[in-house]
Amino acid sequence: MKSDRVIAVVGCHAEGEVGRVITGGVLPPPGRTMFEKKAYLEQHDDGLRKFLIREPRGGAFVHVNLITPPVSDQADAGLIIMEPTDYPPMSGSNSICAVTVLLETGMVAMTEPESIVHLDTPGGLVRAVAQCRDGRCERVTIENVPSFVAMLDAPIDVPGLGPLTVDIAYGGAFFALVDAAPLGFRLVPEEARALVEMGERIKQAVVEAHAVEHPENPAIRAVTFTQFTGAVTENAEGVAEGRNAVVISPGKIDRSPCGTGTSARLAVLAARGVLGPGDDYVSRSLIDSRFDARILDICIIGDKPAIRPSITGRAWITGLHHYSLDPTDPFPEGYALSDTWYRVV
Repeated sequence: MKSDRVIAVVGCHAEGEVGRVITGGVLPPPGRTMFEKKAYLEQHDDGLRKFLIREPRGGAFVHVNLITPPVSDQADAGLIIMEPTDYPPMSGSNSICAVTVLLETGMVAMTEPESIVHLDTPGGLVRAVAQCRDGRCERVTIENVPSFVAMLDAPIDVPGLGPLTVDIAYGGAFFALVDAAPLGFRLVPEEARALVEMGERIKQAVVEAHAVEHPENPAIRAVTFTQFTGAVTENAEGVAEGRNAVVISPGKIDRSPCGTGTSARLAVLAARGVLGPGDDYVSRSLIDSRFDARILDICIIGDKPAIRPSITGRAWITGLHHYSLDPTDPFPEGYALSDTWYRVV
């Protein structure tokens, strides 16, 4: 077999969300920081993301993670997250996948019953604690980057829908959070397509109406995701619980409860006085998968009050793959059609 490119990938998913991990065939991108490395891929080698995420090797449901040497002396590995249309600074489900793959493949030494892994991400240093047994990574807790509210009750006008208010919050990326019930949604699997269609319209309206940026890194800007939220109730364990559906462009629902989305929601719930430091929260996805979250403490990011959240979930390795590019293949960066991608990208 003659190939212009061969990339080794470990398949993985965290609570249903696919987060494949590159383990060979890609050199680390240049850059003094992880954010600069991410920016280099965006600007100079976005073909790598397209090659692995677009068809015929991927699909709208695929995320891919590049493991690199860390920049920080405190970290065990660097992590660059690639999604269907962009490179988010941080991702909870992808981090859980990356830690699971690092430990179960031996890239980072596993210790039982607990392994601690520090990830250097474009969004900041992230500490992960993995519960391990018999060579298996059973659960991973991610101590996420500081999360904060940018705006509460921000007004928008969505063409064909009319005026709405959304909360805008950061949990590793910026989210527009909107109450699902007044829009007629119960957050059940049958609504996935309608949620995607409305979520993309809402996001566009938010981006046009409200400029936001991270107070410590102005290059992190603009709302990236729409999150539909259900009511917060108390479950049988006496813990606050809520359902969500996060729309990932160009148009798919996060199969997991979305770690960064849950972090953004915790920031909103803290700002509204619903939850506080030390409080637990169960986040449920459209397919009923679960992240256990907690507000660890309160901090300041720039001039904004923020929380430090943790997210706990599980991941499973699904396979080992070698993706190749035949030099005669007419689609070296793959392709995307609106029948499965919602819109062409």
